[in-house]
Amino acid sequence: MERLIFHVDVNSAYLSWEAARRVREGGEDLRQIPAAIGGDPEKRTGVILAKSIPAKKYNVRTGEPVAMALRKCPQLILARPDFRLYEACSRAFMDVCLRYAPVVEKFSIDECFLDMSGTGRIYPDPVAVAHTIKDEIRDTLGFTVNIGISRNKLLAKMASDFEKPDKVHTLFPAEMQDKLWPLPVRELFTVGQATAQKLERAYVRSIGDLARMDLKRLQALVGVKLGEQLHAYANGIDPSPVLAQPEEAKGYSISTTLERDVTTQEEAYRVLLALSDSVAMRMRADGYKACCVAVTIRGNDFKNRAHQKKLSDPTDITSEIYGISKRLFAELWDGRTPLRLLGIALTSITRENYAQQSLFPDRDREKARKLDRAIDGIRSRYGSDTIGRGSILHGTESVGRKYKAQLASRDKEKKPEKPTKGQ
Repeated sequence: MERLIFHVDVNSAYLSWEAARRVREGGEDLRQIPAAIGGDPEKRTGVILAKSIPAKKYNVRTGEPVAMALRKCPQLILARPDFRLYEACSRAFMDVCLRYAPVVEKFSIDECFLDMSGTGRIYPDPVAVAHTIKDEIRDTLGFTVNIGISRNKLLAKMASDFEKPDKVHTLFPAEMQDKLWPLPVRELFTVGQATAQKLERAYVRSIGDLARMDLKRLQALVGVKLGEQLHAYANGIDPSPVLAQPEEAKGYSISTTLERDVTTQEEAYRVLLALSDSVAMRMRADGYKACCVAVTIRGNDFKNRAHQKKLSDPTDITSEIYGISKRLFAELWDGRTPLRLLGIALTSITRENYAQQSLFPDRDREKARKLDRAIDGIRSRYGSDTIGRGSILHGTESVGRKYKAQLASRDKEKKPEKPTKGQ
């Protein structure tokens, strides 16, 4: 049975979703004017996340600072991001896809793959059913998508990126020579800017040039693994399946771009504490432990530095991850370069509950584990903002007093003056 894969991609997703909401409420359609989704111009996280086609004519670019975009287009209308709206719109368009495809894989918040293999008797014309899906999303949800059709995920994704918006395109293997190979090499999926520059300096200008290139020469240029992947992609080869369920996590990571530079170790430790707390809680919720902790820093020179430590015993304990992160950070940072980004990654994860045996149980470790469970329970019941970990800097006892006081306060508000029997 021949494979048949659709790739559905929302056109300018964040802006389209905000525009659709405003149109429903009687407002102006942001897609028809110079407009963009972006953060606060005063903050470093204020970048353009999505833009309208009229904004593109002013050379407004996704990923550039909001302030720069406003200099290019002073009349640019800005809307703040609304991730609750985006999640709702994402679920809505994927629900439409699920009515047509046996298997749907969410690839990102605004794109998914549909495995339509074997549906020929129900939908004899793939292009016609793609138009049906596209039009239903537009007419019922108020925003548009592009749909690419091919025999594998790579070619379907490349096809959906052809002319936009609100289009259906095919890119079957027989069409590659006319539709894919003439494109600039930097347009091939997974070719980043640095790789594109290497290829172009070697006179590999088009995807066709890359497809015809000697594999060993390519690997010498970009590396063995990447060279093999790019050569396969340029020739339209991609055997990866459409997965109905996401693959198991291979690790957990978190990072933050800081609103102002961090210049002291104490400030950095506060950030690392918050990051450790967040990423460890996520990992515990999935039932994993990590055998490796890594810390990444980025200075205001925009250079990334990273350091990692492999652990003899896997851990999911926040205080342990935080302690390791502090030591890694101290080895990484020279204390002179101001920092604009900090990150933590937990990798080599496992569900196994093994540890080195000892004649003497580690009571402090068990106390820390119980503390984590208690804090996770409070947050799951009352919300993530109910309790913070700032007081861990002064020991776990003060944290215990803090959450006990909060619970006592809540119980005092909820309980009647005279408790009934059994309370």
